[in-house]
Parts: sequence; structure tokens; C-alpha cells
Amino acid sequence: MTLDVQIRAKTYPSRTPGKDHVAIADLDFSVPEGQFTCIVGPSGCGKTTLLNIVSGLEREVDGAVSLNGEPTDEAHLGYMFQTPRLMPWLTVLENVRLVIDGPGNGEKGDEELARHLLEEMDLGDVMDAFPNRLSGGMMRRVALARAFVIKPRLLLMDEPFISLDEPVAKRLRELLLAIWNERPTTVLFITHDLSEALFLADSILFMSPSPGRIVHDYTVPLARPRVKLTSDDIHNLRQSLLKEHPDLLTGLIGVGEEERKHTERQHP
Repeated sequence: MTLDVQIRAKTYPSRTPGKDHVAIADLDFSVPEGQFTCIVGPSGCGKTTLLNIVSGLEREVDGAVSLNGEPTDEAHLGYMFQTPRLMPWLTVLENVRLVIDGPGNGEKGDEELARHLLEEMDLGDVMDAFPNRLSGGMMRRVALARAFVIKPRLLLMDEPFISLDEPVAKRLRELLLAIWNERPTTVLFITHDLSEALFLADSILFMSPSPGRIVHDYTVPLARPRVKLTSDDIHNLRQSLLKEHPDLLTGLIGVGEEERKHTERQHP
């Protein structure tokens, strides 16, 4: 059940007289079923735009996205955003049930699964609490449970742990991998943090500055389970990768000097 992404161009009309903005161009990649893939790139390169295209939220695009040959907007997918997006008038359990209570969404056992996921997230004691009683990390755990409760064939995650303190973010990464190992699904995970990507992913796709395209496809040479890794393991791999490809995080890998200067003028 392969995810295939082929985007010739995603263009936004200019708000003022002048050239339209090309956010993504000539972007082409595939993700095998069950693979955890991270996407890393400089700010403004089109990472969130890419996820919105894959999800079907952004439809005006020159290209095609499919999951096992079917449009992804018809697939059973989950989307975890940069903010938890919890409904303040619903309890924790009701927020998780929200995505399974719609017509045709619920299945036998979903109520038990929602409760089980919250227990796994150490949220069993706050199922009946409202979001304003939760910490930022707890709200992200609720959003993570909600993303998995629908048993998605494809899970999209847009920097879901951004702005959290590192100990909290580390705990959430470990919870994510634990639940993903129990319930494997194909994952596209956006991050600015290379260390986070190395800890989570099977494969990392690096993007160029806008218009975004894939400039490097890296297979992470770390065995699972990753929870056994130390911070030194990730740090050493990160240093080795950046030593081999110094321009990887800027997205300018393999770019000639003239193109580099032009890109740096466009993206100071």
C-alpha cells in the first residue's frame, strides 16, 4: 500500500502585482506501507503545504497523490497538527471520540479503543476533565490518541511536538513510537529537528528552499526499538551526517555556486 506523491507545481497567486509564488515544484517520492518517514527542510520550503496536499485539504495543485492507487482524500487518514486542536467544551474522552462518532465512522470496540489509548498515554485519570485543566504536553497526548483511534492507513503529523520542553517532547516521541509499533501505519512526519527525525524515522526526506523539492533521501541506519538508544547515539549520527553533507539542513545540497548565491539572496 504505497504512498505516491508527484507534484509538478503548487502555486499561490500573488497578493500584489508581480509573479505568483511557487511553493513546491518537481517534487516526487514514494513511501512504502508501514514506513515512518520524516520530512526536514528550511522554513518556508513548503512542508506544511505538502501535508495539506497529501491530505486533500489543498486541492488546487498540478500533480497527483495516491495511496495504493487511490486518491488520499478518499483514504482513511489521520492528521495531527502543530497545535492540539481540542474542543474546549468536550472532555478528554469526548475529544478522542469526536473522530469516531460521525456517521459511518464508528466500529464495534472503538469506545474501548479510545479508553485504552488514553490509558496508554497515562491519561486515564483525566478522561472526564476538560482541556483547560490539562498541561500542554497532556493536550498533545490527547491529540495523539485521537489520531490513532480511527486506525488510519496514513498518519500525517505536522511538527506535533513543537514548542514543548525537551523532556516532555522526548516522552511524547517515545509514546508515539510505542503506539506506532503496536498499530503500524504509514507516517509522514514534518520536523525542523534533525535529531528528532533520526530518533523517529526509517527514512528522512530533505527538502530544498522554495520552491520545495526533495534533495536527499536518507535511510536511517538505526535498529528498533529506538528507546534503547542514548542521546549520544543520535548526536553522533547527526554529526556524521552533517559532516558528509554540510548543506543538508539548508536544502542546498548538490547546488552549484551561482544557484547557491541566488537562493541565499531569495531566502536570506
